[in-house]
Amino acid sequence: MEFSLFAHMERLHPGQDHQRLHAEFLLLCELADASGMRAIWTGEHHGMEFTVAPNPFISITDIAARTQHVKLGTGTIIAPFWHPIRLAGEAALTDLVTGGRLELGIARGAYSYEYERLMPGMDAWEAGQRMRETTPLLRALWHGDCAHEGEFYRFPSTTSAPKPVQDGGPPIWIAARDANSHEFAVHGGFNVQVTPLWQGDDEIRELKDRFNAACDSFAGPRPKIMLLHHAYVAKDSDDAAQSAVELSRFYHYFGAWFCNQRSVEQGHIEPLSEVELCANPAMSPASIRENLTVGTAAEVIDRIRRYEDLGYDEFSFWIDSGMTFERKRDSLTRFIEDVMPAFT
Repeated sequence: MEFSLFAHMERLHPGQDHQRLHAEFLLLCELADASGMRAIWTGEHHGMEFTVAPNPFISITDIAARTQHVKLGTGTIIAPFWHPIRLAGEAALTDLVTGGRLELGIARGAYSYEYERLMPGMDAWEAGQRMRETTPLLRALWHGDCAHEGEFYRFPSTTSAPKPVQDGGPPIWIAARDANSHEFAVHGGFNVQVTPLWQGDDEIRELKDRFNAACDSFAGPRPKIMLLHHAYVAKDSDDAAQSAVELSRFYHYFGAWFCNQRSVEQGHIEPLSEVELCANPAMSPASIRENLTVGTAAEVIDRIRRYEDLGYDEFSFWIDSGMTFERKRDSLTRFIEDVMPAFT
């Protein structure tokens, strides 16, 4: 089992200073690099202070200057917002600037809020089809002299400039959920990233079963699969209970952004009432405590061993949570010092 950090800047209210949030984000990345984690992942979102990440390539270049060892992954690029030629070129340049440390995670996107603003009229189905057309073109553009006539993109012979540092280009990861997306990824020779959100062990097993089925239907090499999951390593049971309350709040706001039915002002969604924060039993603190990788170091080790037994190759510690920087830092430190050595 390998480990990585999945992190963004989070701005929960207008009183928070972006410069301070940026500095704290980089401190978490430096901690991950010094720990021996394999990678740091950071993604793409637009117009949302909930997740401040308009361009992961800029973020990765910034992180690269402050780290030495970790791979640096886009977790994830929203493919329909990028023309394939632009995506191939910017990824190649980022690979060059980072000394060959880039890994490219790609997804169709999740928020209709973003679709409305960047690609009006596009739905999740079209977004997924654009992602499926774009992703195989990247390797062809990195190889060079690629012409394409597709449903969404058409261009004459084109070569990525520059070329990536890594032979064949950066490793590509596909955010997959249903059986078809797993099959697309595995048959294309791409790694897979799965995110069960708050849905617990049954979902974690089902996602792995879909990956296994895709591998069984493919004669080529088996790609890697990464589990992205919220984690919190608590100092005691009371601390674990507090983290469950905080993560419950995070997921209620996540759900509100996903539903896209509330007003947004200055990048902040209309606040949820206490009644609304208690409305979904699946996101209650009790459910969060049961279904996420939350608990004392011993409890977290036990949960990750289950993921390892299922055959997951990497566990990515999703640290976005609405918690203070200090709580994030202390939890990550306990994960590094008390959990990771159990898997050495």
